[in-house]
Amino acid sequence: MVSKAIVSQQDIMNFLDDSYKKILNGVPMISKPIDSFADDYLSKYDSKEKACKEMLNKQMIKCTTSGVVSGLGGIITLPVAVPANIANVLYVQMRMIACCAYMAGYDLKSDQTQTLVYACLAGVAVNQILKKAGIKLGEKVAIKMVEKIPGKVLISINKKIGFRLITKFGNTGIVNLGKLVPGVGAVVGGGLDYLETKIIAERAYKWFFENNFDEKK
Repeated sequence: MVSKAIVSQQDIMNFLDDSYKKILNGVPMISKPIDSFADDYLSKYDSKEKACKEMLNKQMIKCTTSGVVSGLGGIITLPVAVPANIANVLYVQMRMIACCAYMAGYDLKSDQTQTLVYACLAGVAVNQILKKAGIKLGEKVAIKMVEKIPGKVLISINKKIGFRLITKFGNTGIVNLGKLVPGVGAVVGGGLDYLETKIIAERAYKWFFENNFDEKK
């Protein structure tokens, strides 16, 4: 019988924070700092929009291959029994979002951008939360407006992020490792990773390049 492990919201946030630091600063011989990662694409295309779309496409493909696990090794870990493939796919997805935000001109070191990167990864709709706080983004919003989101609103968004990611792993925060036995359903899993990453990529481009946080799409 396969055991189950409890994952708390704090576990999730610790994982996100640790991964975000590694994304920004890089990991020697494994993962470039985010500015270098982004600049590699920006130097090859005549517009940041084209560079971003190419980067997003390559990351979608990367998340469907076994190389995402072997390539990152054990640098991305959770303080609970979550398989490396899940942690590493989340890492690649988050780096993809952060790269998109960087290319669009967002300050990755700001708490506001960091929270939006997490929200984009988790699929947390931020429009209604911001509206309740009196921040009307509408369908278009300037980067400067995002930077003015107050700390108490960021806390509210982060709570939803933690809860949302827990539900991705299983009901009541329990990870069902029985569904993640190596060699079982690998092809199906890869297909799901691709579809999910595609949705996240489209959301990231819409949020950060089009400055469109509307929830209709």
